[in-house]
Amino acid sequence: MAEQPSTTRFRRLLHIDLDQFQVSVERLRRPDLVGVPVIVGGDGDPSRPRQVVTCASYEARALGARAGLPLPAARRKCPDAVLLPLDMPHYEAVSSQVMDVIRSFGHPLEVWGWDEGYIGVDPLDREPTLDDSDVVELAHRIRGAVLEQTGINCCLGVSDNKQRAKMAAGFAKASVRDPEATPDQRVFTLDDANWPTLMGPRPCRDLWSVGPKTASKLAERGVDTVDQLVAVDRDDLVSIFGPSQGNWLYVLCRGGGDDSIATSPWIAKSHSKSRTYPSDLTDLGDLHDAVVDLTRDVLNQSITEGRTPFRVGLTVRTSTFYTRTKMRKLPEPTTSFDEIVAVARGLLDAFHDQEPLGPDRPVRLLAVRLELLDP
Repeated sequence: MAEQPSTTRFRRLLHIDLDQFQVSVERLRRPDLVGVPVIVGGDGDPSRPRQVVTCASYEARALGARAGLPLPAARRKCPDAVLLPLDMPHYEAVSSQVMDVIRSFGHPLEVWGWDEGYIGVDPLDREPTLDDSDVVELAHRIRGAVLEQTGINCCLGVSDNKQRAKMAAGFAKASVRDPEATPDQRVFTLDDANWPTLMGPRPCRDLWSVGPKTASKLAERGVDTVDQLVAVDRDDLVSIFGPSQGNWLYVLCRGGGDDSIATSPWIAKSHSKSRTYPSDLTDLGDLHDAVVDLTRDVLNQSITEGRTPFRVGLTVRTSTFYTRTKMRKLPEPTTSFDEIVAVARGLLDAFHDQEPLGPDRPVRLLAVRLELLDP
């Protein structure tokens, strides 16, 4: 019988949001897409019916494209946008890399899809070990590590519950759309101190989990802002929305929410080892030696856990931060180092054949990834 999920309550939670995720992943593969409108969805063909936008770059959003919009309508709004098909396995692989980086910090992570999750900091059932500044510093270290090891930018919201942390991440995302924004603005704290000022004047719809129907129902009663919702008596909310939703709205508008993280055992789908080199690698022999070392490390970790690899991936980042990942399935699942390292070295040769690595294209970072059979 599968073990039942358990939860732990935390004093602080971080919400991590991978900024315009699918677009960001595509830009790692094609740096020429940086700064231009990009739309990802379906097979990328706007002439085919029943296909919608999954992710739009900020440049495309400024022209009216958004997630859920039919591709033909998105093309009309952004005629110059680059339309790309969804590459689900690649997004899954990059997302897993990001989540592995986050887990390496040792805090529980509850994943909510490819591009977001919650991190628990300081369990309530133990003595506190971090103050507020420590938690913010941790968020900055996580953000920096994710960027360095995967090439993906992210924003983090800091608060004492999931709902408020999610909204905090929203403030961080809004700030980084400013061209003059600094990396520090990718972490934002929303708590009792700034909640009334920041959220009080905002529409009720800005409260996470308040949908259009609920907001419309409140507006019919003259309740348009969070401050106005705070002023509504709990019993009145219960009479309008019922005991469950009414009590939830009463808590939510005051900044309350869920402070728990699922901490049931997590089984890795893959393991990876990455290394940023103090001096860029320019010799192909040195690159092969580095791939061999990384493969040995990650395979030893997998074997120690009794896991068997079935697919090998290699990520190469050059000194210009051009980052690409290639994946190749093993002929059959195996723990043989010779067979696995041969595939990893073959991936490196494929990169080199595509565009030679060397003095004119030095390598800053390498990562070897093994996807694993379920135990």
